[in-house]
Amino acid sequence: MIVTQTTYARVGLLGNPSDGFGGKTIAMEISNFHATATVWESPRLQIIPHSVLDPFLFDSLRELRETASVDGYYGGTRLVYATCKHFLDYCLENGTAIPEQNFTIEYDTTIPRQVGLGGSSAIVVAVLKALMSFYGLSETDIPKPLQANMALAVEQEELSIQAGLQDRVVQVYGGLVYMDFSPDLFAAQGYGNYEPLPVDLAPPLYLAYVPCSTVTSGQAHNPVRYRFANGDPVVVEAMKQFARFADEGRQALLAGDWRALGELMNGNFDLRRRVYGDAAVGARNLEMIQIARSLGLPAKFPGSGGAVIGVCEGQDQVRAVEAAFRERGYAFALVTIAGRETP
Repeated sequence: MIVTQTTYARVGLLGNPSDGFGGKTIAMEISNFHATATVWESPRLQIIPHSVLDPFLFDSLRELRETASVDGYYGGTRLVYATCKHFLDYCLENGTAIPEQNFTIEYDTTIPRQVGLGGSSAIVVAVLKALMSFYGLSETDIPKPLQANMALAVEQEELSIQAGLQDRVVQVYGGLVYMDFSPDLFAAQGYGNYEPLPVDLAPPLYLAYVPCSTVTSGQAHNPVRYRFANGDPVVVEAMKQFARFADEGRQALLAGDWRALGELMNGNFDLRRRVYGDAAVGARNLEMIQIARSLGLPAKFPGSGGAVIGVCEGQDQVRAVEAAFRERGYAFALVTIAGRETP
């Protein structure tokens, strides 16, 4: 038996820059980019490194140095490894029986790295889904909210990576999801309230991103997390406002008011810029925002930086904004929403 599971890239539309602050957010999967995990039975358990993302063969020491400088030292293999380990931990701790059956697993991904599109979480969720399918487990065995918790624990607990639930929730549920991460909800049930919304509510969107980014989300969020944890009133109030943006955005989506949605997206980024500061936001990110807004288009980060997203209607607008981004060396795409064909 061969099992393949696919998880798509994630974009945040409104809400907290990171759900780790106990707020609210709206995000969705986009099928422009994806990660896959393939599992098949084998005599011994084996994880196959990715030939490009986990390189161990080089033409020269100089090539090794260049690869490490651009891509760092960590590919996706550690994510696969940690997911397999945590999956068994969960099954043992919760009395979920799985057969004694070895497998070989490999992964692939087309999601651009470190531009806030949920690339690492997509690999983890794809592996988790593949393992569940391989061992015959369903949502009855591991409900969706707990799958998202598991995916987060893989990175936080196994690998000490700063992360939040937003990416994992939308990649487990799929489509367009409104999420409430109120601490009271977690205290009562162990997870937030997650409301799938019809994907047809989403407007036409553009996406632009830095072809190669080296800034991780942990680097972006750590100082603000510290200020939030220490009760900084500016950060605490900002997080409440981010949550209000998500609530208002949900209403705008339900009403089909894309203009209001675009204004909220602008406000979401402007608040983020005030809280994080221009140095943390970064010159290239600010340039992408400026490019879009100079053409009258809303723009915000879909994640932690390295990419911008916004509403874009009409072919004339699309041609103009695509040309502007590509002239400055940025990649550009019209968003294809997972579960819905391009209009």
